[in-house]
Amino acid sequence: MSAPVVLHAPATPTAPALRLRPWRPQDVAALVEACRDPALSRWTGHSVANDEDGLRWIRAQQRHWEAGDRFAFAAVEDQLGAKEGMLVGHVVLKGVAPGRRSAEVGYWTAAHARGRGVAPRTLEALTTWAFDTFGTPGPDGLQRIELLHQEDNVASCRVAQKSRYDLDRVLPAAPPAFPHDGHVHVRHRNV
Repeated sequence: MSAPVVLHAPATPTAPALRLRPWRPQDVAALVEACRDPALSRWTGHSVANDEDGLRWIRAQQRHWEAGDRFAFAAVEDQLGAKEGMLVGHVVLKGVAPGRRSAEVGYWTAAHARGRGVAPRTLEALTTWAFDTFGTPGPDGLQRIELLHQEDNVASCRVAQKSRYDLDRVLPAAPPAFPHDGHVHVRHRNV
């Protein structure tokens, strides 16, 4: 991917439009603030406690973009008259590789933006982009995207359902990283 990719998610009657763009060093403060949320810390596998951690995490996302194997987007609200919107979430496409028919998505929503449809809208924008970009016809294109979450993460299950990711199977717990059983939801190309 040579040119920066920017995706858009439409406004709703109660929430402004969203712009999804690659993470930048200028996002460090907002990232650190979002990661202070105990609920977010519970469900994500990364720890961003300070600016140094945040910059390290953002640089890792940038390296993955350059490698073409993981595409992480900061989700920001478009605000009237503002050049930059407020950070409201994150969405990522993982495990993309030539000849690989499946990939995985992940996401989170900042505490101050929950309940406004951020996760389903960002997930829909990312899913459409992923299939359009990597879902070439034939046996080598992206055909399936998986969404994994712990079984007790009811909010993620609702997001998966709203985003047309069907429950495929239950994964057994794998402590310590995954202390509870998990769900694998799947969305197929052209669904």
